[in-house]
Amino acid sequence: MIDVAMVIGSLPVRGGDAHASRRLVSAGGGFNVMSAVRRQGLDTVYAGQLGRGPFAEVARASLDREGIAVGVRARGDVDLGICVVLVDASGERTFVTASGAELTLGARDLVDVGVRAPDVVYLSGYNVVYPEVSRSVVPWVSELALPIRVAFDPGPRVRDIDPDVLGALLARVDWLLCNAEEARVLSGEEDVARGARALQARWGCEHVVVRDGARGCFSAHGAALRRAEGFDTVVVDTNGAGDVHNGVLMAELLRSTPLEEALLRANAAAAIAIATLGPATCPLRADIDEMLRRQPRSVVGLERG
Repeated sequence: MIDVAMVIGSLPVRGGDAHASRRLVSAGGGFNVMSAVRRQGLDTVYAGQLGRGPFAEVARASLDREGIAVGVRARGDVDLGICVVLVDASGERTFVTASGAELTLGARDLVDVGVRAPDVVYLSGYNVVYPEVSRSVVPWVSELALPIRVAFDPGPRVRDIDPDVLGALLARVDWLLCNAEEARVLSGEEDVARGARALQARWGCEHVVVRDGARGCFSAHGAALRRAEGFDTVVVDTNGAGDVHNGVLMAELLRSTPLEEALLRANAAAAIAIATLGPATCPLRADIDEMLRRQPRSVVGLERG
């Protein structure tokens, strides 16, 4: 989708008005994750429908600049949707979404997307919350042969995903990536660490990683439960921080980077990203290296009891 981001002091009252001190129009949604992966040096393919129109051209230009391939041929005369992002003084963001061509992705669009091991297929909750897309995406993903991995971030609309659809998808997910609130919804556990462990036990995921803001993130992998510490930063815009974390983490896991280092690199990247306005603000690997040098952090093993 296309993000229209505006920085305001606070949300206006109903019927009121607010003046934006800054504005930004850019590709958003899945682009943020793809950009993060690409900036870590890995090949990335967008397996979505761009449609046709001025917003689609903005998205295509953004994909081209990042070196991201397009795996689905554009068709129809519907333009991409937009998301209005209101960022308040605390850095918190509020969304208003109008969907478009991204919801026209059909089963025939996915036939020609070449996926092979050791590729990772990444989906967000937006790919399955809308029936128009989920009826094509979930069967396609479910039939992907091992050892192709499937990564999934349920996103802020996790409560709106049909339980049957969510269950069918989670049964195939290898890497479950979410924030603390989403983990609480999915697991029923208030404690973040318990939630990560419960989700891994229930769905048998290879990795469950739960982002927990300034506290860093929690990881359940095999018999180990860990917390990777967060980094000091200045909060300007939290929009896309989770996407940056996901992208860097997936890239490092694909590189066979040790899990502890991959978690810290993802935390550092997210901390750098939220200090800059805009969704696709993932740093390069060298910038992450510098953050790790300036702010040494640890990964702490937790009890599983």
